[in-house]
Amino acid sequence: MTIDAFTEHAQGNNSARPDPMLTPLSQAQAARLVRLALSTAAELGLDLCYQGGAALVPADRSADTPVLGLSNLARVLAQFDEDRWPVLVEEHLDQMLEQFRQGPPRAPADPERELIQRLVPRDALPPQWTADRPDFLPGLLSVPSTTDDGIVTMFLDPTDMGLSWPDAERFGLANLRLLTDRVERVDHEDLHVAFVTGTPFAASRALVLDTVLRESLHVDQAPHGVLAAVPARDTLMLHVIRDLSVIPALGLLLNVAARSYAHDPGPLSPDVFMVTPDFRWLPATTLSPDYTPLRLSPELESLTKVLATREATSRIRP
Repeated sequence: MTIDAFTEHAQGNNSARPDPMLTPLSQAQAARLVRLALSTAAELGLDLCYQGGAALVPADRSADTPVLGLSNLARVLAQFDEDRWPVLVEEHLDQMLEQFRQGPPRAPADPERELIQRLVPRDALPPQWTADRPDFLPGLLSVPSTTDDGIVTMFLDPTDMGLSWPDAERFGLANLRLLTDRVERVDHEDLHVAFVTGTPFAASRALVLDTVLRESLHVDQAPHGVLAAVPARDTLMLHVIRDLSVIPALGLLLNVAARSYAHDPGPLSPDVFMVTPDFRWLPATTLSPDYTPLRLSPELESLTKVLATREATSRIRP
């Protein structure tokens, strides 16, 4: 069975060529962002230059000057009119510089109460610090972190806090379960999708999905599992599988996940997953041999056959 996952992003938009590094901005918009960032950095007393790579780097490589990444800033600016960009760039760089001036983040005084587990792309972290850590989902790691005034700090070596990885993760998951979700629902005929948003840990709540289903979606049991996506750090998308509405729900999730992954700050994964009733995360789709279009994964295709048989049986009963 094939899935229509058409999106404007996938099709391409020829009206403005996208910048290869500072997505989703066009090349002209990216050039303006770089100019604004360089002029703002100069006003803040930093001698930086742009050499590609989505970051401002020290003009003098021997200088003790921070590298200022622009990737997430580009995604933030894309949501606003360009006349607001100067203020947003100034606020962003000023905040980054303040963090640099404060020096290395402190270890939490009470890890058992302060650590919160967080989903992070593996390729965003130093390889030598994460080589022995398993993926939660392909390319995504579960990392202990803290949050202070909206600033999230990750701790990749729990021994600095006198903890083992299992203990740090146990504390982080316990505190992650205590967060409160903001849930927005899309209900159209038999199609029901929930969007968990509102905090920098919204996507990370996938790590405690049983709690989210029970406390935020008020679902005590999901006998057929759920569809789930974590496209960006602020978004977790869920569809509780009950019947063949899983097919249009999958199309919607694929579409929205692709857009969110391409445009929102903190991209995580463009994929949609099938989570079994015992909370195993499996792919919901698989590539065809010619790489287009997507097809249902074997596990989801088997489930849809069961659901189809059940629906057909219910129709012919007297």
